[in-house]
Amino acid sequence: MAKSSPKYQCNECAVILSKWAGQCPECKGWNCIEEIRPVTGGAGPNRGNWVSHKTSTELVTLDSVPDVEAARFSTHLGELDRVLGGGMVHGSVALLGGDPGIGKSTILLQCLTRISEQASALYVTGEESLQQVSLRARRLELPREKLQLLSSTCVEEIVAHATQLRPTVMVIDSIQTIYTDSLQSAPGSVSQIRESTAMLVRLAKQHNIALFLVGHVTKEGQLAGPRVLEHMVDTVLYFEGDSSTRFRVIRAVKNRFGAVNEIGVFAMTDQGLKTVSNPSAIFLAQHEEPVAGSVIMVSREGTRPFLVEVQALVTESHLGNPRRISVGLEANRLAMLLAVLQRHGGVPLYDQDVFINAVGGVRISETGADLAVILALLSSYRDRPIGNRLLVFGEVGLSGEIRPVPNGEERLKEAAKHGFETAIIPSANKPARGFKGMKLITVHRLADALNAL
Repeated sequence: MAKSSPKYQCNECAVILSKWAGQCPECKGWNCIEEIRPVTGGAGPNRGNWVSHKTSTELVTLDSVPDVEAARFSTHLGELDRVLGGGMVHGSVALLGGDPGIGKSTILLQCLTRISEQASALYVTGEESLQQVSLRARRLELPREKLQLLSSTCVEEIVAHATQLRPTVMVIDSIQTIYTDSLQSAPGSVSQIRESTAMLVRLAKQHNIALFLVGHVTKEGQLAGPRVLEHMVDTVLYFEGDSSTRFRVIRAVKNRFGAVNEIGVFAMTDQGLKTVSNPSAIFLAQHEEPVAGSVIMVSREGTRPFLVEVQALVTESHLGNPRRISVGLEANRLAMLLAVLQRHGGVPLYDQDVFINAVGGVRISETGADLAVILALLSSYRDRPIGNRLLVFGEVGLSGEIRPVPNGEERLKEAAKHGFETAIIPSANKPARGFKGMKLITVHRLADALNAL
């Protein structure tokens, strides 16, 4: 039998190569190509050939499919239930990613110990020993009597134990440590992650097990492994926030059973992660007096509006290329807003260093923060404070127009609950029936907003 030549695969884009190279020719990544070996055993029957098969399935119309509500159960953490769309769904697979030390294992251990008091739960650890998991549960003062633990990295062993136990919910920590005996590549490689995840997903669907997978992230903040990993699961969650601060945010970027871009806010304490029911309180800095460069806006993530303080610092630059640094907001959009401010507001900042920050470590991805960013920049540049009771939101176009944002009335109601008295909003967001308890200043163009100050 002729000897098969080795093949190589990129860990980033999963392209197959005939020889090793330092840089992937497809995704241009460095040091990401590894050798892969064929599956032990012969090739499958009729592989690569067109064959005809008789199918036992039937074609149905869409209206003949019965409407069945997804059966959910609570994770005993209200903010996590919100992100998941109302709770965990039986037979669903959720992938949770985040930086090291941000709290992925902690929050899942909290959930499983509480769920185990009412239903069977299995925690599979591939990175830590059983003693380490037990010590963490003791430190967090969690109930430990009924939670089942398994220390294994072989997916065949995990599937065998889970098939026998039939748990309601199961956690794999983490998917990068799991391997299958059918492949000879190292754990964490593209082929191992893909095949191991496929077996675990099949297990969850067949036995109606709610499955959580913990995933590592790269230095760019993306989930490590092949991109197909995110397509195989039902829900993709990202842990956000700085590990040096108390607050954490879980954001849903994919959810087949709920809304995407929903967020849950948590606070890290000595007893683990605690839910924050009023996130507006932590995203607002408390100033005794109004300060220059600070503007309050109402952001909306998923189904919930919350107040966020946008801070700006504009100072004279002594560099050839002034710095443009944005924390929590998109850097490219900041550059665009600076150009709009110069063109339609008559405020040139080409010789100024500009720093933008969203208080609390929250990441704002919507365009409703445009007007707040511009007014914060102008306030810092002129060194003139804006009142603490003033609210701002609106999208700014390249021609200087102020465009409406979704759910404007809900944003105003959230601000009114926190005692705000005045709001600068787009004209199209003005409530048709009026709004009591708050003075509304509607603007059509950027010049109108600057004059309103």
